[in-house]
Amino acid sequence: MEEGKKNQKPVALVTGGATGIGAACCRALADQGFLVGIHYHSSELKARTLLDEIGAGFLLQADMSDISQIEAMVTDIKGRTNRLDVLVNNAGVSVNADIHSMNIEQFDAQRAMLRGVWYLTKRMLRLFMLRANSGRIINISSVVGHTGNSGQIPYTMEKAALDAFTKSLAAELKGRNILVNSIAPGFIETEMTSILPEDIRNRILDRIPLERMGRPEEVADVVAFLATRGSYITGSVVHVNGGLYGG
Repeated sequence: MEEGKKNQKPVALVTGGATGIGAACCRALADQGFLVGIHYHSSELKARTLLDEIGAGFLLQADMSDISQIEAMVTDIKGRTNRLDVLVNNAGVSVNADIHSMNIEQFDAQRAMLRGVWYLTKRMLRLFMLRANSGRIINISSVVGHTGNSGQIPYTMEKAALDAFTKSLAAELKGRNILVNSIAPGFIETEMTSILPEDIRNRILDRIPLERMGRPEEVADVVAFLATRGSYITGSVVHVNGGLYGG
């Protein structure tokens, strides 16, 4: 059931919220009492199914590489709730190709997603969080932003940039009671990792001290903690990777 702007619950927006880690974040935040904005690009059916499951929420569709569509989504949020307490920047794409075979268009598709994060965050701050002198921004980066990963140069660049964005924005928001953090997942059991060939999967597992891939809920638990508690944590990168980092 969709709820309107008279609802006084705290509001969270999860981009890329229809599947994988994003969907787990939506469930975890709903369990914490948030009215959850489930953003999706093309996974409308999955987003509607998730909304039916969590109950307290609403749907938002936008291509995060298109500023005009982001602006329309911002207008929609303002009309529905006129508040935003937590922003989870989770949406992303992964363009896989080595440096020799990747073309400019592919590289720019990855870069546009980072621009979308910057723009949406800027608008949410100005419209809601700065006025309330309160808020939590949680960016979902990746372990590969720290370790690198062959065949994913633009993706690893984007994820490393998200962590730098987190630290810089936390410093800029000094004294405003708005906390900004990153979560850097390792290899998580999602649709993306389910298609990995068995030999690559086994090589990954050999590098993880916990000897398994993570679950989306294990990332979402940290999101829920940072969204509701974690009151002395800002400008930090929390690694959720089973010990893979540095391997």
